[in-house]
Amino acid sequence: MKFTAQQIAGILEGDIVGNPDVEVSKLSKIEEGTKGSLTFLSNPKYTSFIYSTKASITIVNKTFKPEHEISTTLIKVEDAYKSFSKLLEYYNQVKLNKQGVEQPSFISDSATLGDDVYVGAFSYIGNNVRIGNHVKIFPNAYIGDNVTIGDHTIVFAGAKIYSESLIGHHCVINSGVIVGADGFGFVPDENGEYSKVPQIGNVIIEDYVDIGAATTIDRATLGSTIIRKGVKLDNQIQIAHNVEIGKNTVIAAQTGVAGSTKIGENCLIGGQVGIVGHLTIGNNVRIQAQSGIGRHVKDNEILQGSPSFNYGDWNKSYVYFKNLPKIVKTINDLEKKVNGNN
Repeated sequence: MKFTAQQIAGILEGDIVGNPDVEVSKLSKIEEGTKGSLTFLSNPKYTSFIYSTKASITIVNKTFKPEHEISTTLIKVEDAYKSFSKLLEYYNQVKLNKQGVEQPSFISDSATLGDDVYVGAFSYIGNNVRIGNHVKIFPNAYIGDNVTIGDHTIVFAGAKIYSESLIGHHCVINSGVIVGADGFGFVPDENGEYSKVPQIGNVIIEDYVDIGAATTIDRATLGSTIIRKGVKLDNQIQIAHNVEIGKNTVIAAQTGVAGSTKIGENCLIGGQVGIVGHLTIGNNVRIQAQSGIGRHVKDNEILQGSPSFNYGDWNKSYVYFKNLPKIVKTINDLEKKVNGNN
């Protein structure tokens, strides 16, 4: 797809300095710009590249004033970074603008599809499924019986949504995601053998939730595993049965949350964090990467370490830990002096 500077300026409500008819068909970093590409400048550290870039169009802040001759056409906006992000979103919408049902695919006669839906080849849509308007389901996706998917949600290739799951509006479910697999529930008998506990609950994912590739969200034993509105989950995260994650919480890759833990709103959880089961994590909590959480956490706490403790205390302790050989040597020297004086 090709876009002119005039078209892009119209989308961004920007002002053109240069050739309004110049065309671009790809995006680039400003330092790697080539003819026919679009880039942007927002960080002053990269200002020097605007005089050498080969990009055909560059988005800049309205405050930018070139000090040397430039060859790129400028589109001036209030905030170059936000405008470029807006353009990426628009480009993504155009790229993903697919409609219709590809064959071969299976759609149950009892399933209901909304308007302008896309179903990719080799997808399976089970009994009594309800799919909203403008939903995109890419090839090889599996949608189990009695699933509901809200308007404008995207299910990428190879994702699996098990039966009874409820997915909200404007969600993104990336490739390899599994929603609604059985929770990890087993009980030992007198011989030490394990019997499976039936997992008969479901998963509820509210609106505007993004789920990264290969993340798994288990169904509840009873009731629901719940991902609240606006939650963002990175790749390769494990969310166990009956977990609840509060709205607008963000969790980075390879984190594991054990069963029945409740995480509050607006939390930031780093990568490779481990959270044991049946805990309550408060609102606005910050957990640093690779921390191990084994206790309840109050609102606004910042934690690090495994087992974790207060972030400030952890930093102070780490300074001592790094200097531990020197501290031990100092103590040994003092002991020698004291013993020598005796």
